[in-house]
Amino acid sequence: MPSPSSRPERIHWFARLEHRFHAWRERRARKRGRTATVVPFPGYGGPGWIRVVGRVLILPKTRRGGKDASVRGWRSFVGIPVSFATVTITVDGRAHEVAADRGGVIDVRIDAGLPSGWQQVTMSVEGQEPIPARVFIVAEDVRFGVVSDVDDTVMVTALPRPLIAAWNSFVVDEHARTPVPGMAVLLERLMRDNPGSPMIYLSTGAWNVAPTLNRFLSRNLFPSGSMLLTDWGPTHERWFRSGREHKLQNLERLAEEFPHVRWLLIGDDGQHDEAIYGQFLVEHPDNVAAVAIRRLLPAEGVLAGRRTASRADGEQADTDDLAPWVGAEDGAGILDELLAAGVIRSDP
Repeated sequence: MPSPSSRPERIHWFARLEHRFHAWRERRARKRGRTATVVPFPGYGGPGWIRVVGRVLILPKTRRGGKDASVRGWRSFVGIPVSFATVTITVDGRAHEVAADRGGVIDVRIDAGLPSGWQQVTMSVEGQEPIPARVFIVAEDVRFGVVSDVDDTVMVTALPRPLIAAWNSFVVDEHARTPVPGMAVLLERLMRDNPGSPMIYLSTGAWNVAPTLNRFLSRNLFPSGSMLLTDWGPTHERWFRSGREHKLQNLERLAEEFPHVRWLLIGDDGQHDEAIYGQFLVEHPDNVAAVAIRRLLPAEGVLAGRRTASRADGEQADTDDLAPWVGAEDGAGILDELLAAGVIRSDP
């Protein structure tokens, strides 16, 4: 009888059902002559390595004459993920073969010696033309970086109420989404004052919306940054992935990969950002420059199910002596608070 440690890992029945459903969709699509492609997402790296992220999908055919001017959210979710596809990533002339996961997601670390700043690699699958992907290389002497949430921090969405979330994710035209006032100016100021610093957009949103999010950020003049989203749906152990675990795991990874960087953590008080950042700050005080929380407006707070207290469970009381905490309703207010706390220097 095999020992418990040698037994194959049990996979949640819903995860198995989801995999069979996507495999059925993939077979139907291939019978119609459709092929897989790679959708790259902005990654990052450091001296001697890069983290490359993307997804292998069979995408729906683009309607003739279709434009990005009217892109409904649901179109981001109709691509068919290709499980365990072999992807060729070419970095500085050297090819690396990697495997996508069950949901078609590629998230790999590759040894590579690229110069600092934005660099380009290519990704290809099933003999298709290589597709360019970008990675931001953090120089060894960089000491500051920014991690920002997305929903209700840079983009007004009023999550996580299920019906509101579904409406914003699947129905609303991407051009109807509005930026949080002043946040683009704040983030651009931070990048300007700290050249070479990494900008990380860390969200519990699905990888499906990454292209839409990238267009939103560009259209509203947010600084370019790497994206760390998640794959919605069941895991091996549970019905749905934990957004809190996703954020904490990626923050832990950033602290390990960049031990010399102190991060400005930006989020909102509509979900769990305060508790997540507070926990990370307690465990990694040397890796946090400050915490900035966007306070939702009263109407937004009701829709997002905000707790009565802006900061529950005493997160601030336990961490005020570790790093500054600031908060305001928009980017301009947060900028003023960061200036007052000495996190950002006043212009000469």
